[in-house]
Amino acid sequence: MSLIERLRAVVGRDALLTSPSDLLVYECDGYTIEKKTPDVVVFPTSTEQVVEVVKACNEAGVPFLPRGAGTSLAGGCLPVGGGVMITLTRMKRILEINLRDRCAVVEAGVVNEWLSNRLRPDGYHYAPDPSSQKACTIGGNVATNSGGPHTLKYGVTVNHVMGLELVLPDGRVAQTGGPTEDNPGYDLTGVIVGSEGTFGIATKATVRITRSPEAYRTLLGVFETIDDATNTISDIIGAGIIPGALELLDALILKAVEEAFRCGFPLDAGAVLIMEVDGLEAGLDADAERITEIARRNGAREVRRANGDAERALLWKARKQAFGAVGRLANSYCTQDGVVPRTKLPHILREIQRIGAQYNIKIANVFHAGDGNIHPILLFDERDADQVKRVLAASHDILDECLRCGGSVTGEHGIGVEKIDFMPKLFTPEDLGMMLRLRQAFNPENRCSPAKMFPTAGACIEPSKAGRRAAL
Repeated sequence: MSLIERLRAVVGRDALLTSPSDLLVYECDGYTIEKKTPDVVVFPTSTEQVVEVVKACNEAGVPFLPRGAGTSLAGGCLPVGGGVMITLTRMKRILEINLRDRCAVVEAGVVNEWLSNRLRPDGYHYAPDPSSQKACTIGGNVATNSGGPHTLKYGVTVNHVMGLELVLPDGRVAQTGGPTEDNPGYDLTGVIVGSEGTFGIATKATVRITRSPEAYRTLLGVFETIDDATNTISDIIGAGIIPGALELLDALILKAVEEAFRCGFPLDAGAVLIMEVDGLEAGLDADAERITEIARRNGAREVRRANGDAERALLWKARKQAFGAVGRLANSYCTQDGVVPRTKLPHILREIQRIGAQYNIKIANVFHAGDGNIHPILLFDERDADQVKRVLAASHDILDECLRCGGSVTGEHGIGVEKIDFMPKLFTPEDLGMMLRLRQAFNPENRCSPAKMFPTAGACIEPSKAGRRAAL
C-alpha cells in the first residue's frame, strides 16, 4: 500500500488533497515571498488520526509538518522539503469550559476569536488576541507564541497556556501541564510554546481564561509626527500606567484603513495612537485623563474618547483589520516583526523611513507600540524580481537595526524560514548547539517541520534538509 493510500484510509477520501491545483492553496503562509507546495495535505479530525498519519510518514521516511489557518508571517508552515502537510483546521471543538477553575480545553484548530465569543456571556475572555484573531487558530498561536494588542497588559500566548497534548514525531502522545496553576518538574509546556512545530504536533491545549474587565476607556491620540506619538508611549509607561493596549498607525496605513472602514481618521496626521485602559470602573476616568494630559504634553493636537461600545469596536476593527486594508496600497506586502526597547521607538521608526528611502520602498507602520513590537509593512509587487530583492534587503536592514538597539528579530511571528540567518546574530554557537540538542530530544530524525528555525551552515550545523521519498 502506498503512503497516499494509507493516509486516505486513515482520514478518508474527502480529507486528503493531492491535485496540483488544490495544493497551490497551501504553498505558503502570510509570508508569500517563499513558496513550496506540499506533496499531500491531510485534514485529521482527531488526535488518533494525527498519530496514524505521523506513523505512516515515519514508516515511509517522508517529512511532515503541521499547519493551522496559514496566517503566520515567517514561513513557519512552509513545507521546505515537500512531504505531508497535516492541517488541523477540522479539529475545531471547544471540549471543556471550566469557569470555577478558569480554564478551557480546546482542539488545535479552534479559531482564537471563537473561544472569547463563547465565553463572553459569562463575563470571561481568552486574553491573547492577535490581529488575525478572526482567522488564526489556537494551535498556530501556540506554535509561534503569538501576541496581540492587549498582551502589553495581559501577556503573550505562553502566559495563558496551562497544558498541551502533543503528538511526538515518533507517533507517541505526550501530555504536559494541566489545569492546576503549578506543576512539579520542568516546564515542558513553556518549552513547547513557540517551538514552531519542531517538537511535534500540538493537538489540544488547556488555556487560562480571564475575567473580562468591568469597563474600558478607549482614546485616540492624533499627532503631527511619529516621534510625538512614540514619545507619548514612553511617557505613559514611565508614569506607571499600564494600559490594556497602545497601538500606533502611521499616515500611510491610516489612508488605507480610512478608505476601508470610514472611521473618521484624520488623513493629514503623521500618526494616531489607540490608547486603552481597562479594569474596574472606579479610577478609569482618572487614568484616561492622565493619558490625555501626557499625549497633549507631547504635542497631540487632539485626543478623542470613544463614546460607547460601538465606537470602541470600530476603532479596534480598523486596527485589527489594518493588514487586510493594505491591499489598497500595493499588490504585495511583507510584514516584519522586530522588537526594540520602548525608548528606541523614535529611533527605529526614523531608521525605517531612511531604509525605505534607500531602497525606494514604501513602508507603512502599524504595531504594538506599548511593548516595542514593531510591524513595518513593506509594499511591493512580487511579480517584479528587483522589487522582491529590494524588499528582502530592506527587511534585513530593519532587523539588523533592531538588534543594534538591543532588541530582537521577532516578537510574535517566529523564525520560520524567513529569519534563520539571524539566529547566529542573536545567539552564540554554544546557545544554538544547546537548542539543537533540545530539538533532537523531541525530534531526533528531524522529520517533523524540517529546515525551520536553525541555519544549516556556519557556526550552527544541523542535519541536511529532509527531502521527499519515492514512497509517496
